[in-house]
Amino acid sequence: MHDEETLRARLIRVGGELLDRDGLAAVSLREIARHAGVSHGAPRRHFPTHLELLSAIAREGFLDLTARTDTALAGATGDARDRIGVLARVYLDFAATRRGRYELMFRHDILASGHLGLRDTSLPLFQLLTALVAQARPDHAAPRIVAGALWANLHGIAQLWHWGSLALATDATGPEALLGAALTAHLGPVA
Repeated sequence: MHDEETLRARLIRVGGELLDRDGLAAVSLREIARHAGVSHGAPRRHFPTHLELLSAIAREGFLDLTARTDTALAGATGDARDRIGVLARVYLDFAATRRGRYELMFRHDILASGHLGLRDTSLPLFQLLTALVAQARPDHAAPRIVAGALWANLHGIAQLWHWGSLALATDATGPEALLGAALTAHLGPVA
């Protein structure tokens, strides 16, 4: 049983590494098995379909992002707005350093979101953002909508920065100025 758990974990790790290196289109069960050093049929014992393995990789991505967020927020000082900035920087850093996993994690159009606890793993991060927005904007009646708009803005910054579009359009040397503008747009100016 322990060997099977180790193989399962290795398949998820190797799949995530391949995603980050080659992108979603290049990652197949066969390719993951080859890089994990097992037969092409071995992954099927744990993941009957490619979709199930991708969902498991996405779930691990959310667990990693959550752990990074928890660590950063544990050392954070300041008010809710400052904490949202910390969370946003962790998010953008994760998007830049775990590119393939990041893209996969939000592809609910191809993932089995309710499968393997993926939805249960992804929603707490959004709930945390919503709670922080509610603290930062107690005057706003719909903190989930503001959190959703801010999250969409962060996602756009991450994607467009990666593609080079924002640097070209704004002459920014990094996403920090864009993050500041997004926080001001959604949370108001710094008091």
